[in-house]
Amino acid sequence: MKITIRTKGFKEIEQALKGIEKKATAKVVMRRSLIKAAKPVADKAQAMAPKGPKPELSPSVGVSTKLSKRQKKLHRKAFRSDKASVEVFVGAGPLSSAHNQEFGNENHVAQPFLRPAWDAEGRATLDRLGDEMWRQIEAQARRTAKKNGWEV
Repeated sequence: MKITIRTKGFKEIEQALKGIEKKATAKVVMRRSLIKAAKPVADKAQAMAPKGPKPELSPSVGVSTKLSKRQKKLHRKAFRSDKASVEVFVGAGPLSSAHNQEFGNENHVAQPFLRPAWDAEGRATLDRLGDEMWRQIEAQARRTAKKNGWEV
């Protein structure tokens, strides 16, 4: 199934990011924005995660820039990302059985919680991301101006 999403304002954000002197600083701005925008998706997934007598799944759901070794290997195979890209992941920790809950297996019926969380928060997440990117870019501009002794 192919999904098409139309966004506005991200070309302008990209131009503003190019205006930041250091590439590493621009990546930090993007990473902070992505984490903040994705947090409500993780919160929704935590709330929707099935409850049970075994170790709870919901505490392992979160937002991170890190993957387990196995996840990194699979991610490298599936996606070619360049050094300029910034990625943030929303999901359950690597030691959880989240995939069995989300998709089910021969002994367990599916109890999706991540996909419904994205369905509920996806559009709002993209809107939050745009707003947060501008806030972070403006804050970085103020920090740079202050550091260089410019009038703000």
